[in-house]
Amino acid sequence: MYNEKINILSLLPEEIEAEPAYRRGQIFAWLGKRAARSFEAMTDLPKTLRDNLAERYRLDVPEEVTRCVSTDGTEKILWSFSDGERIETALMRYRHGTSVCVSTQAGCRQGCAFCASGSHGLSRNLSAGEILAQCLYCGEDVNHVVMMGTGEPLDNFDESVRFLKLISHPEGRGLSLRNISLSTCGDAEGIEKLAALKLPVTLSVSLHAPDDETRSRLMPINRRFPIQPLLKACKKYFENTGRRISYEYVIIDRLNDSPAHARRLAALLGKHPAHVNLIPYNPVPGKPFGAPKKETVLRFARELGSIPATVRRTLGTDINAACGQMRSGRT
Repeated sequence: MYNEKINILSLLPEEIEAEPAYRRGQIFAWLGKRAARSFEAMTDLPKTLRDNLAERYRLDVPEEVTRCVSTDGTEKILWSFSDGERIETALMRYRHGTSVCVSTQAGCRQGCAFCASGSHGLSRNLSAGEILAQCLYCGEDVNHVVMMGTGEPLDNFDESVRFLKLISHPEGRGLSLRNISLSTCGDAEGIEKLAALKLPVTLSVSLHAPDDETRSRLMPINRRFPIQPLLKACKKYFENTGRRISYEYVIIDRLNDSPAHARRLAALLGKHPAHVNLIPYNPVPGKPFGAPKKETVLRFARELGSIPATVRRTLGTDINAACGQMRSGRT
């Protein structure tokens, strides 16, 4: 049956069954560089080979269900895969190029209190090919990838790593791993596994509080991996890759936004090679949290002192494509 075939988008060139061997690179290039949507489109391959590929594999191009465009130019795409599962992807345009924010799971099981992505729990993991498809078929030549959509990448570890190998392969899209950010809610064991691979991706760690009590209220994973074990894993990641960690801090009105919170955060990160991304909270219907005032965010940044910090530009709020607003596509 169709769904029992291997999705060729998940395969590295050496894993594709085609002869002579150089055809494997041609097929992989058709997928990664040209974003082919069918085997028939691979016109420099013999028809017998194209027919053989169609018998052996499926090319799982997701259906674009809707595309919403924000007033700031951000686009949110709702995809439907062959089994009917739906996920969302965001396209964000900057002066330095276009970034695509990909989902790694349909839904999420982490249950962060402020986030829409886990509202319905986890439906299933996405395959590496399904993650890659969001980059290939979004209609843009993307310069950067952020693994910050729906799902926890390290909870889908093997497929997330395979995606990194696929999108960075020189015979395919060839995107530098240094242009990819992987965001985790704080899976310390997953961070250590990723550190062992020594892949030079930017690790973005969702911290959101300088103390375990506040963080546990916001993020259930903190009960399993409290702040100090998490920072220890982050230190190992820096030692293995030389890549400075980016710590994400969603600023929520009257919960974690005081000058005292900022000073404790500065003390916590003072001995770590760190950059802090300050993210003003983006309201989510049904969540009991409010967005901070602009002056509160700026004061928080000043209180961090010598810790490098950036206030993240908010994009796509009006189409629910901003940080914390993306869902699995289920209503």
